This record gives sequence, structure tokens and C-alpha cells, in this order.
Amino acid sequence: MEKKYVMAIDQGTTGTRVILFDHEGQVHSTAYHEIKQIYPHPGWVEHNPVEYWETVLDCTREILAEGRAKIEEIACIGITNQRETTILWDKITGEPYYNAIVWQCRRSAEICETLKEKGYEPTIRKKTGLVVDAYFSGTKIRWILDNVPGIMDRIRENRVCMGTIDSYLIWKLSGGASHVTDYSNASRTMLLDVHNLSWDQELLDMLDIPASILPELKPNSGHMATTSAKVFFGQEI
Repeated sequence: MEKKYVMAIDQGTTGTRVILFDHEGQVHSTAYHEIKQIYPHPGWVEHNPVEYWETVLDCTREILAEGRAKIEEIACIGITNQRETTILWDKITGEPYYNAIVWQCRRSAEICETLKEKGYEPTIRKKTGLVVDAYFSGTKIRWILDNVPGIMDRIRENRVCMGTIDSYLIWKLSGGASHVTDYSNASRTMLLDVHNLSWDQELLDMLDIPASILPELKPNSGHMATTSAKVFFGQEI
């Protein structure tokens, strides 16, 4: 059967949208579901990561239920997402260790101040192109490691995956086979040396983040992973 469509998963701050485009770039079908905003304290913003996955499934079901496209007609899948938002999940069970800490969340501001006081900001700026700010993923990761009981034990057992939303969704779509991210998302973690496009050990040491939890780096366009046939059709991402 002819591959007529590209599926785009757009996971944003307020909701998830799935769109089918034809080869002329025209929208063939679309569905949208909101996600719940969680505000535990002033300045804190969270999402339940399970909602990211469930809304992707719900939107996809709606598009296919319309009968305007068949699974076999979808050539591949692309993902666009809110960057910086940070998730740590269990490599075996797939369960998140904590809610996703959203990009606007300011809870790690004190960690940022400590980095500045230690004189790390010039090095961070030089390597990442970023200012030291709670906006970015690195200090969010450190906050989770400091505040989730037992997570360091899980890291020693090699059971922890860290990722931005693209990484989490690809892991789910692939049935846990692929723990990857692209350079665009990685560049917003404050852990990527943008000059050589690699995770930087000096930056990791500044925040005492183990490299073992980080995803494999991939280019922004091209093959990222293959979805599990049991989970999501077996198409390429």
C-alpha cells in the first residue's frame, strides 16, 4: 500500500496534538488533547508524564477512527516537543520516578546560584551557549536526584533513564528499545558541549550527574528509532 502520510506528534506545554500530513505538506487529519498543569508550590510546575503518552495514544486513535487514513499508509513519525522539561523513569518498569519538571519551573534556582558562587558560569556559557538558569534541564535533574528517595540506589542498579519529552516518547513508542534524544533537545540541558555535540563530563561533574542515565545523542533529522509493532505500528521515527 502506498505510504501517503507523515505523522507528526506535537507535545506542547498545554497539550498534545497529532497531525497527519500528506506529501505536499497539507494537513490531512488532526486531533488534540489537553494535559493537566500541576502547581505544587508557587513557582513550581509539573506534568504527569503518563499523560504525555496517553494523549499521544488518544490522539492517534481518534485520527485512525475517522477512517481517513490507514496505519499502512503512514510512512514515518516525527516528534516536536517542549524542550527543557525533564523526566526520569525506570528502565525496567517504565514508571516515572517523579512528575515531569516543566521548563517554567523555578524550584532549582538555588542550585543555579550555587553554580554561580562556585565560579562555574563562564565555563558553562562557553561550552553550552547558555546562561545558568533553572529554565534548563541540568539543575532539574540534580533536584530530582536530591529529593526522590532511593533514586541513587536505582542508578547504581542501572535502572534510571533521563530524558526530555522527545526521549521519553521515543522510549515508549519503541517499547523500551531506544533511549535517544536529538541535539536540539540536548542543547537545552546545560550538559551538552555544543562545539563537539557530545555530553560533557566536566559539566556533568559540576552537577554530579552520572552519564549512565543520559540518552544516546542523534542528529535532528534522520532515523531515530523504530516503533514497536506491539505498541505503535512498527513505523520509523
